Amino acid sequence: MQEIVNKVAQSGIVTLNLEDWYDNTPRMLLDIKPWLFQELVLKEKDFRTQAQNHSWQQYQNSYVALTCSADALVPTWAYMLLTSYLQGLAKKTVFGTLENLEAFLFAEKIHALDVSLYQDARVVIKGCSHKPIPVAAYVALTEKLKPVVKSLMFGEPCSTVPLYKKNR
Repeated sequence: MQEIVNKVAQSGIVTLNLEDWYDNTPRMLLDIKPWLFQELVLKEKDFRTQAQNHSWQQYQNSYVALTCSADALVPTWAYMLLTSYLQGLAKKTVFGTLENLEAFLFAEKIHALDVSLYQDARVVIKGCSHKPIPVAAYVALTEKLKPVVKSLMFGEPCSTVPLYKKNR
């Protein structure tokens, strides 16, 4: 009987799974549309009253995205004011959608990545995920790794899509 050989394990391919970097901290969206007069105009006094009376504790230890889903002109200071209320409660506050928040969180992790660990390595960025990994994270990781890796692939080690191979 012939021994079964795992060629993938012997290949020296390093697999990076962005799902491993996913932080399970709750994400929350604070949409200020209902805080606007007729959902169109921000009245400073009313807005400040809404902010003062808002239940801020619900954002404790969460990631928060600040947005306005109405087609309204919202002054920059309004988001700054909300951020000041969230400071010390939320783990991180960003302007934008939950998708923007997710992209930002992954960008922070990718920025901090020590790429020297992947110097001249054959790297596969795992494609399938059960968690919401933004396309922006795959783009940023490709940009970060390409200058140092020997080759870069996407997918699973047994079935990859080649993206880059360093010239010899």
